Amino acid sequence: MKKIALSLATAALLLAAGGPLTLTGTITDTMCGGDHSAMNMHPDLKCITECVKSMGAKYALWDGKTVYELSDQKGASKFAAQRVNVSGTVDSGTKTIQVVSIARAK
Repeated sequence: MKKIALSLATAALLLAAGGPLTLTGTITDTMCGGDHSAMNMHPDLKCITECVKSMGAKYALWDGKTVYELSDQKGASKFAAQRVNVSGTVDSGTKTIQVVSIARAK
């Protein structure tokens, strides 16, 4: 009986989580987010790549309000400082996106 209840609870959570979403924003880093002025490094592309390479930051999506760390760091690196559409599963609690795809925004 406990196994059935656990299976039903798991299924309900999966259904409530919903499917992938698409968010539009700019590929940035988790250290600077939407504001690269504190690092005094220009252009933003240089700041983003240096923060990731040398400072331990991760590539992220800045949607204008929130910075979401991206699971696909290699794919995100190709779009640093560019406006993109990121499709994936968003975890608003941890502010992460399990990336399905990244494409340049039109």
